[in-house]
Amino acid sequence: MSTSERVAFIGLGNMGGPMAVNLQKAGYAVSAFDLSADALGKVREQGVTAATSASAAIEGAQIVISMLPASRHVEALYLGEGGLMGSLPAGTLVIDCSTIAPASAQKVAAAAKARGVAMIDAPVSGGVAGAAAGTLTFIVGGDVPALERARPLLQAMGKNIFHMGEAGAGQVAKLCNNMALGVIMAVTGEAIALGVAHGLDPKALSQMMAVSTSRSWATEVCNPWPGVLENAPSSRGYAGGFGNDLMLKDLGLAVEAAMGIGATIPLGEMARNLYAMNKQAGRGGLDFSSVVKLMTNEG
Repeated sequence: MSTSERVAFIGLGNMGGPMAVNLQKAGYAVSAFDLSADALGKVREQGVTAATSASAAIEGAQIVISMLPASRHVEALYLGEGGLMGSLPAGTLVIDCSTIAPASAQKVAAAAKARGVAMIDAPVSGGVAGAAAGTLTFIVGGDVPALERARPLLQAMGKNIFHMGEAGAGQVAKLCNNMALGVIMAVTGEAIALGVAHGLDPKALSQMMAVSTSRSWATEVCNPWPGVLENAPSSRGYAGGFGNDLMLKDLGLAVEAAMGIGATIPLGEMARNLYAMNKQAGRGGLDFSSVVKLMTNEG
C-alpha cells in the first residue's frame, strides 16, 4: 500500500521510533526528527527520512505527529519561539500522541483551531512492545472529522481507537488509565512480596492470582517479581518497559487534574508518593514494576 500523504513525525523515543517505522511500512512518506542522533539513525535504517530539524520535517507534510515527554516540550514545539504552529498551513492535521496535561492539550488545540489546523490529542497505551507490534490503543480527544481523517494513520500504528470527547479528553482518559495501572502494579507487588515473605513460591502465587479475582495486566503481562514471566522487564533487571519516571510524571498529572476540579484520588496520590520514593532509591530509569523493591529488603 502507498499513499500520497506526507507525514512529519517529531519525537523518536522508545515509543515514537517504532510508531514512525510502522507508518513508513504502511506506505506513508515519513520525515522524522529527534534531538537524539541515535534515535534518528535507528529509523533511518528502516526507511524513514531523517530531517535536520522539526521545521525541516514538516516541509511539504499534510500531517504532523508528535510523541514527546511532557507538556512543556509539546507547548514549546508548537507554540514556542519559532514554534511549528506559526508555519503550518491551514488544513494540516496534527496528531499529538504525547501524554501531557489536559490543559496543555487544550491550549495547543485552541491555537491550531485559530489557524485552521485540525488537531487531536491521541495519547497511547500498550507500551514499547505495542508500539513495535503496531497494536497500540489510541485514546482520542478532538472533533469527529479530525479523528476520521486521522483514523487510517492510527490504524497503521495500533488496533484500538477510543474517542473520549473534545480536545483534552484523550489526555484525561489516559491519566485515569495510568493512575489505575500505577496503583494496581504497586499493590500486586505488595501482595506477591507478602506471599514470598511467608515462604510462597512467587510463580505459583502469580499463576493463581492471574486466574483469580486479583488478575490484571500486572499479574499476566508485566509481573513485577523477577523470574515469574520470562519476557517481563522484572526478569531482565527491570530494563526497558515503561519507566518509573514516566509513571511518576503521569501520576503527578493525575493529581494536578484532580486538584483542578476538587476531585479526591487518595490511592492515586499514595501511588505517586511510592513511585517518587522508588525514584529516590535510584530506580527512576527502570521499569515502573521495580516499585516492588520498596516492599522487599532491597527497598
